[in-house]
Amino acid sequence: MTGTTTRKTVHLAVYDTLADWETGHTTAWLARSGYEIRTVGPTGAPVTTLGGLRVTPDLALPDLRPGDSALLILPGADLWDTGDDLAPFAATARAFLEARVPVAAICGATAGLAREGLLDERDHTSAVSFYLAATGYRGADHYIDTDAVTDGDLITAGPTEPVAFAREVLGRMGAFQGERLDAWYRLFHDSDAAAFEVLNS
Repeated sequence: MTGTTTRKTVHLAVYDTLADWETGHTTAWLARSGYEIRTVGPTGAPVTTLGGLRVTPDLALPDLRPGDSALLILPGADLWDTGDDLAPFAATARAFLEARVPVAAICGATAGLAREGLLDERDHTSAVSFYLAATGYRGADHYIDTDAVTDGDLITAGPTEPVAFAREVLGRMGAFQGERLDAWYRLFHDSDAAAFEVLNS
């Protein structure tokens, strides 16, 4: 059993060059479903997103423990591809997965997980297959060319799929299920007005 039934805190990683648009649906709807969203940075110092927002983390990465969390969300950021600054977040993702606590990674964070070896044996997706291939990882046979993928406790998505990413996370965390999850996706991805009534029934 994962800790999602008893631990209601979700941790959102924040770091310089974070891609603002990638996790908004996910965190907003988790919060509306009763989860507390806490931000975790490399240190306690403020970070600046790609959109220019300054975020002061609630805690520093060395203080984060899987046992205190229901989910770790890793957004994309330019820093995933420009050095090893964010490698500690991928190492933390390994600790979460080993503890059977879910991890959700989108965009450049998937490359960080690939470098950490976390995609070698798990189904996953990203921006494009050759983006991950450039990391030298060994998981190409597990790459799925689709909007978002859930494999057990790991969720991955590419940078153009924030709504599909949220769909997978919301389903995995039990925020929405079945027909309501499908309606949520149709409303926010397809602008299907008929889905609103289902979602709010």
